Amino acid sequence: MTNNFDRNQQQVEGEDAPFVERVVRISRVAKVVKGGRHLSFNAVVVVGDGEGHVGIGMGKADAVPDAVRKGAANARKNIVQITLKGTTIPHEVLTKYGGALVMMKPASPGTGVIAGGAVRAVVELAGVRDILTKARRSTNPVNVVKATFEGLKSLRDPGEEIRKREALVESMAERARNQAERRAARQARQAAAQVQAAQAQATDPTE
Repeated sequence: MTNNFDRNQQQVEGEDAPFVERVVRISRVAKVVKGGRHLSFNAVVVVGDGEGHVGIGMGKADAVPDAVRKGAANARKNIVQITLKGTTIPHEVLTKYGGALVMMKPASPGTGVIAGGAVRAVVELAGVRDILTKARRSTNPVNVVKATFEGLKSLRDPGEEIRKREALVESMAERARNQAERRAARQARQAAAQVQAAQAQATDPTE
């Protein structure tokens, strides 16, 4: 038996700012043990502040509240900061996790969040207000949530990436200049040594 709680969320106080936690999925697991069957629950929880910080976590316990509490605690341990561009993401991203494939595209202001429940939970709590998404292949909420999370983690600021590339190019050019200078200095020393040797040989009275 599986229950989805895409709209089940509550605000929890963090150390510095309030976070919102949303339960994406709760599933019941039955395990055959000596003496009968043991029932437990798995919870998939997303936590975020709506300002670029989001985390996901899984929790397992014999009772639903305990599973949710463990999932939320694990999600808070996994919180990362993602790169946003205004109310959307800086560039398109396509991420695969397990059997799930999630595509996310930037959208203009006012578009809203075009996403299914699992993807919506992650992007909304991350602070994305305008985005176009599509989840394909697997519909397993766990894989979809993880694919979305990994996709958001991979986002980069294009301007920052350009600056990093420029810095790398400059660093490589500086390294090449230093190598050229050292090579020229070494060649100059060798040439000077050869001149000195020639001069010494020319003035040697034994020859």
